Amino acid sequence: MMKKVTGIGGIFFKCKDVAATKKWYEKHLGLPVDEYGCTFWQADSVKLDEKASQQWSPFKAESTYFEPGEQEFMINYRVADLKSLMEELKQNGVKTVGKIEEYDYGKFGWIIDCDDRKVELWEPANEHLFEK
Repeated sequence: MMKKVTGIGGIFFKCKDVAATKKWYEKHLGLPVDEYGCTFWQADSVKLDEKASQQWSPFKAESTYFEPGEQEFMINYRVADLKSLMEELKQNGVKTVGKIEEYDYGKFGWIIDCDDRKVELWEPANEHLFEK
């Protein structure tokens, strides 16, 4: 069986005021926020000699990024082989959203889970572009 999910890539959530939310978390919980939210670095669970990022990101309440899901949050899962996983999920009747998108820092795909939540799948590549 191929390794599928290798960890959490990020937590995304809607809020009334992105700037105020970031400021509150920075002031009260010490999160070092930037334009995207906050990136946490930990040992990678697969490549133990490397670091892996987890992204904490507030979104505007009216954001359409979570559609077609209606939830207020979305979890991004790190995956080992996005293309193969997406093909397997489709074959097993899992609803997919859009096409795989590729960026300098990885490939992204989206599915709808059993509770109609949109889930983001991310195959990292060169994620250290964002390391400070």
